Amino acid sequence: MIQAEQRFAIEHGCQPLRAWAASWPLGLDMLVKVFKHSRRMQILQFFVDEVEKTACQSDRNEQQLTWLNYSLGLRAPTFRPVLGSGIFTEDGAAWRHSRNLLRPQFVSNRLQNFKEIQKCVQNLIEAIPKDGIVDLQPLCFKLTFETTMFLLFGDSVSAADWGQVSGQESDFAKAFNTAQEYLAYRGRLGSFYWLLNDRTFRDACRTCHHFIDGAVVKALKTSTQSKKNGKSEEDDVEDRYVFVEALVRQTKDSQVIRDQCLNVLLAGRDTTGCCLQWTFRLLARHQHVLSRLREEIEHISGLGVSAPPPNREDLKRMSYLNLVIKEVLRLYPSVPVNSREAVRLTTLPVGGGPDGKSPVLVRPGEGVGYCVYAMHRRKDIYGDDAHQFRPERWEGDSLKDIGWAYLPFNGGPRLCLGQEFALLEVTYTVARLVQVFSRIEVPPGDPLVEVGKEKQALTLVVSSAEGCVVSMKP
Repeated sequence: MIQAEQRFAIEHGCQPLRAWAASWPLGLDMLVKVFKHSRRMQILQFFVDEVEKTACQSDRNEQQLTWLNYSLGLRAPTFRPVLGSGIFTEDGAAWRHSRNLLRPQFVSNRLQNFKEIQKCVQNLIEAIPKDGIVDLQPLCFKLTFETTMFLLFGDSVSAADWGQVSGQESDFAKAFNTAQEYLAYRGRLGSFYWLLNDRTFRDACRTCHHFIDGAVVKALKTSTQSKKNGKSEEDDVEDRYVFVEALVRQTKDSQVIRDQCLNVLLAGRDTTGCCLQWTFRLLARHQHVLSRLREEIEHISGLGVSAPPPNREDLKRMSYLNLVIKEVLRLYPSVPVNSREAVRLTTLPVGGGPDGKSPVLVRPGEGVGYCVYAMHRRKDIYGDDAHQFRPERWEGDSLKDIGWAYLPFNGGPRLCLGQEFALLEVTYTVARLVQVFSRIEVPPGDPLVEVGKEKQALTLVVSSAEGCVVSMKP
């Protein structure tokens, strides 16, 4: 086996991976730096400041990690207590099956999906104080929770019903957040993930499962009753695809149905919610960007409470809005850190040798981590101002062929299925709030912290640890 690996390495020109420039025995100085960054709630800044000095810096590596030589590795057992088996924890045939189940939801239901987004955004607007200071972060997560529940269960579980499903939606949200925090820490423990399995974690998992179980039961009961009574006149879609109903046609196993729903809920609620809160946080701190965006929205759809909400064609014409969202996702990608595990003897294209430009041998069972957050801040790709929020960098052709150096929604076979829906939800929400509110500012007295230096909460996604507190006025 060793001789075969050596021959493989020689044939592919592999060189040893560059060693971490540690000055203490066993690399303890690096461990200290990790703890310091973590205590400051800036762990991702560690990757930007330290890892880029020695890690394999090439978008070719990210591309390589999406193909058949790699699996999710420890993700499945690490995440299983919360998510079970679903699109985020599966490989191979099981993963393809889950993906095929979900795809029709985004392909067949575009009209109904947009109507639901419009309705939920209006609910968000009505929840914002008309003249005061508000934390948009919980409202953004509530919005994306509502739209994702619609994706899963259709009209059968309405917002009014959620409180009756399992106590209150806020109880589920707290449990879901707690569970994700535990998953993040379990992930950092590597093969020792099983050490973190205390009562708080188990209770959070139980609450999440109970909530979804109740929603599934209600959705199926409502759907069955509707079919007995005939279709509603308000239903303008003849054959609407409902995810939970499609699941039931495949299996009657309640745990399988719950697992698939939780996987989708994780993707729909958290990634899009984070994108929204980062967008408003950045706009409030970059008034020149907000002013240009407001001018574009005024030109296309008009401003003010009485202005007609933008339709899908309007959103496509808002080119600067799309550049703003693209820049937000560059600085705060949906999944900032990820990893894969080799399933067979393979290589990474670069990272070996003194200059880091030679291939690296990767043995079966070895893990490879990659940080999209750090890659998106590389000055050799995005320029000397890579750490700054500047949507204009996407104008022109300088980044036209950026390829795998920009991965807001992953890439390859695991490219996010809900990308179009997420971008539609984000662009409409931002456009509508900028249209309705004449002022979105940082509250008086709040410090203007440099982009990337704010306190961050890192779970499976990255959110602001300080919320998204802004001053808003219609």
